[in-house]
Amino acid sequence: MNEFYCKDIISIKDYDKSQLETIFASTDKIMQLDPSDRRELCRGKTLGYLFYEPSTRTRLSFDSAMASVGGNSLGISDISYSSTQKGESLADTVKMMSIYSDVMVLRHPLDGSSRFAAEISDRPVINAGSGTEEHPTQAIQDLFTIKKEKKKIDGLKIGIVGDLKYGRTVYSLLYGLGNYDVDVRLISPESLRIRPDSTYEIKKKLDFVETVDIEEHLDDLDVLYVTRIQKERFPDEEEYLKVRGSYVVGLDMLKRMKDDSIILHPLPRIDEIAADVDRTKNAKYFKQAEYGKYTRAALLSMILCKDGAS
Repeated sequence: MNEFYCKDIISIKDYDKSQLETIFASTDKIMQLDPSDRRELCRGKTLGYLFYEPSTRTRLSFDSAMASVGGNSLGISDISYSSTQKGESLADTVKMMSIYSDVMVLRHPLDGSSRFAAEISDRPVINAGSGTEEHPTQAIQDLFTIKKEKKKIDGLKIGIVGDLKYGRTVYSLLYGLGNYDVDVRLISPESLRIRPDSTYEIKKKLDFVETVDIEEHLDDLDVLYVTRIQKERFPDEEEYLKVRGSYVVGLDMLKRMKDDSIILHPLPRIDEIAADVDRTKNAKYFKQAEYGKYTRAALLSMILCKDGAS
């Protein structure tokens, strides 16, 4: 039985370890399928996307994922060329997109936008980023990357560094990691620590240590997850300038890490990882982006097909 059939994907909190492992198993099947067989999974189906915020990897990976399983995509990637400029509401835009598509992907700057869209859409809705809340498919991609590259998730020591206050990928990842036995270090400037309203919920399932000092944890980490300090989410640019460049991962840091440690990043990268790190065996952030295509292809096939990728 495919429990994901015709279901929304709004929050990673909706899934337990067993369900996440089901998604990972489906992703493995997708990756192993002959491309011609893979293209039969969602033939004739249409993905609709509504991106009210800029995106490169998320939108293109959904586009690529849908094509890989035989479907097609249409949508709005720049709202300046849509009827929102005429005053059309999000509700009406979602209703129209649900007419034109079989599944919808939404990215929007307002908290709660994806859950609102799911309530009014006649088609399944996938949250591709809702305000500062969550980005569940990114977390699924991140967890899958860790499992593929480290052969496990349980038992790992994971450092998450950068903008932990505004980074929605961080919250989704922490909620997802709450299903596993991991040791988490949250490394950020004091002003960018995870929000207190989320701390209580996360601590119900996950133990973590908060610190400003990345140096004291480097040699202990199996995974270093680096995030961009998000200028666009700061209400005051002066506050952004105070913390910009707080952490830069370079070869000097890498030399202090375990030989088999991996470095991840949800991208885009600005200056928080030096370019010369890209050539090392530890840099897995571009591989992570590639895995995103396959995890999203698996999710689309599970949502659109009763038998999923089986």
